[in-house]
Amino acid sequence: MTSTRPINPWIIALTVMIATFMEVLDTSVANVALPHIAGNLSATVEETTWVLTSYLVANAVVLPLGGYFSSLMGRKRFYLTCVSVFTVASFLCGIAPSLGWLIFFRVLQGLGGGEPGPGVHDQHAPEEVQQRQGLHPLAERRRPPHLLHRPGPARPRRPVQPQPRRHPSGPRGP
Repeated sequence: MTSTRPINPWIIALTVMIATFMEVLDTSVANVALPHIAGNLSATVEETTWVLTSYLVANAVVLPLGGYFSSLMGRKRFYLTCVSVFTVASFLCGIAPSLGWLIFFRVLQGLGGGEPGPGVHDQHAPEEVQQRQGLHPLAERRRPPHLLHRPGPARPRRPVQPQPRRHPSGPRGP
């Protein structure tokens, strides 16, 4: 007989937040470091913009496929695979000897970094999500009073009275 220990949702949230923070930080650092990358790799700034573009295109490719791979591999395994690919690709970007290799490693990094952001919403079981969203009967009691549903007719609105039109230069005389 196997026993399962309860999983602390705060540990899951912290793990997902760290990976998402790494992805956002990496994108920001690459934007700021673009002139330095160009200087160190003897390339123009226009050529080094491919470092940013390649990451964003690879990220855009993997985003719509995330749900499919998540159902194919399992949410946890897919998430861990993406974080691992992102981490290894980040290391390879740091030791890239030329601009071509850096762009290639940024594509790998974009493929691995596509899931940590959207995967945040999918890390809990569906029944836990319903409970947290208030679809659970006990959750209704925990809501603040101003969010509780109050049955009855809505408060009637006052009718809007039309205002007389005024000429921009002032009232007109006879």
